[in-house]
Formats: sequence, structure tokens, C-alpha cells
Amino acid sequence: MKKFDEFNLDKEILKSLNILNYNTPTEVQDKVIPKLIDKNNILVKSKTGTGKSASFAIPICNQIKSLEKDLKALVIVPTRELALQVKEEIENIGRIKRIKCSAILGKDSFNNQVLELKQGVNVIVATPGRMIDHITKGSVDLSKLEYFVIDEVDKMFTKGFKTDIDTIMKNIDKNVCKAFFSATVEDDLKNICDEYMKEYDYIEIKESINKLQNKILQQYIQVDIKNSPKYKYLESLLYKFKPDTAIIFTNTKKQAQNLYEKMKESGFLVEHISGDISQERRFYIIDSFKKHEFNILISSDIISRGIHIDDVSLVVNYDIPVDKEVYVHRIGRTGRAGKDGVAVSLVSEQDYKYFEEIKDYIKQEIDLIEVEHDEKDKVDYKIKVNELKEGSSLSTNSDEDKFGGEITKIHINIGKKKKIRIGDIVGALNNIENIENSDLGVIKIYDNYSTVDILNKKGKDFLNNNSEIIVKNKKAKIREEK
Repeated sequence: MKKFDEFNLDKEILKSLNILNYNTPTEVQDKVIPKLIDKNNILVKSKTGTGKSASFAIPICNQIKSLEKDLKALVIVPTRELALQVKEEIENIGRIKRIKCSAILGKDSFNNQVLELKQGVNVIVATPGRMIDHITKGSVDLSKLEYFVIDEVDKMFTKGFKTDIDTIMKNIDKNVCKAFFSATVEDDLKNICDEYMKEYDYIEIKESINKLQNKILQQYIQVDIKNSPKYKYLESLLYKFKPDTAIIFTNTKKQAQNLYEKMKESGFLVEHISGDISQERRFYIIDSFKKHEFNILISSDIISRGIHIDDVSLVVNYDIPVDKEVYVHRIGRTGRAGKDGVAVSLVSEQDYKYFEEIKDYIKQEIDLIEVEHDEKDKVDYKIKVNELKEGSSLSTNSDEDKFGGEITKIHINIGKKKKIRIGDIVGALNNIENIENSDLGVIKIYDNYSTVDILNKKGKDFLNNNSEIIVKNKKAKIREEK
């Protein structure tokens, strides 16, 4: 079985992959990484859960020099949620190598984005409209670009972004390596790609559905809504299974809201997201879910595709999707990062047509189960919810946890408004005993504060021995960035 070290990757990249428990390349990573290292144009058909983001993040981070300031890669995605997820993937993989990645998204402060770009950014992950704003106003330099990636290119064009992509492409050198990723590839998409790339390799990954059989236990409950409300089946399922974390999918925003209100009233530790909730609130909820501040997330299909949340032990299809692909995307939220998962669908008589189509599509049987709970199950689950509320049952999921103390991000309460530059912070930290240039990772300066990655497992000692530092003759308090 192939290993990542066979790709001749930098030692810093291999170290990050090892810390992140990326042990064996997936099929898409095995095929894409060599192509992008050699800067071959590619069109990749790969379904959810196959490791697409890492397949382009790894070679991009590998080809960027440590501490380089030029923009080398631009990644365009259709949604803000996916942009933040891809940014996190790139930052994690490139963190020890000190790769700087920025998310350039609409509705965020344009001026703050300009400030971040001026500090030197290696990779931008952006939604199309805001990227065009920066191109138009000259606040981004694409002259040194080496990689241009479009993730979920099928969604990009079906949502009407082709004109935006045309505009971006006109500002990119024709020799830039292009990599387009899509869950589906029809003839019209190939025709569009032919416009953008004269020559490219087509890569089709077929592992996704087969892997579902190995990683995700798929089951269903026959729901008799004439004799018992569907909600009662859901309660029994949760009381009996007692999942550490669960995502419950509905077909509509209204259903997500109604289900949230019922579950909240029943005492479940639950939140919900849908298209009616502001993007900022959605980011906050997803981040809180990742940190295990609650353990059940209800969602319309807004997060079924493209969003990477580890450690989801149970996915419930409260409503059966009409689209077969949506089912695959939904259950792909569990069984990730090499872990096993469970997906249970609540199937009523009116759902059977769609459910049979799903089974034909994934080419496997889904087991029928019966779930009934007793009072002891309910009491035990209530105890677990109380433990979760106290924060004693689940550990946090911070960046430092991922990197095992190798990297600690610190917060310095001084920033641009005090005329602070990156060099000022480097100079201040170099005056600290046992801190050297090689121990300093990515530094970012904001209006009123700055952040610095302390590498080589020196962060904890640094924080234990210092509560403030002197930056440009000014005292600045420091703490761990949460």
C-alpha cells in the first residue's frame, strides 16, 4: 500500500500529515498529487468523502517555499462554508511549513482582507464575486500564481457562476496549472473545461460508494406514521443508540426548524442550521459542533455536501431525499478520517420509491432494524446529556489538539492600529529566551491584535513563562488563541 513519503514531499508536509493521522493516500490523492506536483492540468470526477481537498492542498503546500510571500495558488469554491473548510485543510497541512492561507469571502470586511493580503499570502480560497472585487480594485497580485483550482466545478456552473469564472480566468496567465474537481462530469461540463484548458488529464475516482460499504453501517427504520409520529421513532433511535455526535437531515428549512423546537423542548443538546440562518451564525454553530459544545446538529441539505466534520458517529435521514446523490453526500458526513460510522434512515410508505432508487444507486442492501427504548435508556441518555453540558464527556477539538502540542497559536493584544508590523513581532519574540526564528510560524496582524504560531512544542513553556511581551516599546499581553 502506497505511503505519502513515496511522493517525495517536503519533511514539513510529511510531519503535518503524520500529526493529522493522514496515514495512507486515498485513491484521489494517489492519482492527483503526482499530477499537480508536475503541474499537469486535470479534471477530476470524485464524490464526497474521497479526500479531494487534501489531494490539491498537499501538492500546493509542498511546492510553496517556507516564508515565501507571493501568492502561488487560488482556489475558487461556490459557498462560504466550503471555503472555510478548504482553508482549514490547507492551513493544517501547511502549518509547520508556515504556509499562509486566506479566505476571501463576500460580506466580510473588504478592508481587513486588503490588510491581510498586504502581509503576504501564499494561498487564497475565495468565492467568485469577492475575488472579482479584489481583482477589479487591484488589491490582489496574480502575476506569480502557479495553481488555479475550482472545487465543486459542477455546482459552480449550474449556479450561474460561469461569467465570474470567465472574468477570473482572463486575469490568470494561461500557463498556470489548473485543477477542476467535480462530483459529476457530464458532456457539457467537459465542453466548458475544454474552453479553459487546451490539454488536461481526466481522472475518475470510483471508490466513494464502495467505501461506504466498509466505513458506514447503513440501516433503516420502517416508519408507520398512521399509528405513531415520526418524531417518536427518532427519539427511540437516539435514546437507544446514545450517539456522541449526530447530524439529522431534513428536506426543508421549515422541517429543520420544527424538529429543532421539538428536540429542544424534549431536552436534547441540539442546534440547527438552514438557509434562513445568517452565515455568521452558521459558522458559529458548525464551529461549536466541532468543539462538541452540543452533540446533535439538525440541518437542511446546506451542509450535506463538501463540509468536513470529523467524529460524527451517527447520521439520521429524518426525511428521505429525492435525489440519490444527496443521500450519498449526507451519509458521507460520518465514517470519515478512517473511522466507522452509522447512518439510519426513517422510511415511511411514501418514501419507498425514492429509497429503492437509493439502494439501486449504491448497489447494496440497507438493513431493516427495529428500535424501541425503555425508561432506563431515556434516563441513561439524560445522564449523558448532563455530562456533555458539563464538558466532561467529550474533549475539545482545537488546532493544538490536532497537532499534539507541536504548534500553539498565541494571541497578542496589539495590532495594526498601533502601527505594528510582522517584523516588530518577530523582533519581540526573538528577545525571549529559547525562542528562535525557526520556532515562529504563521504571523497575522489584525486591527487590534495579532496571532503567532509557536512551533517545535515551545508554545506551552512560552505561555507559562510570559504573560506579556514588549513590541515596538509597547507592552502587549499574550494568551493562547482560542
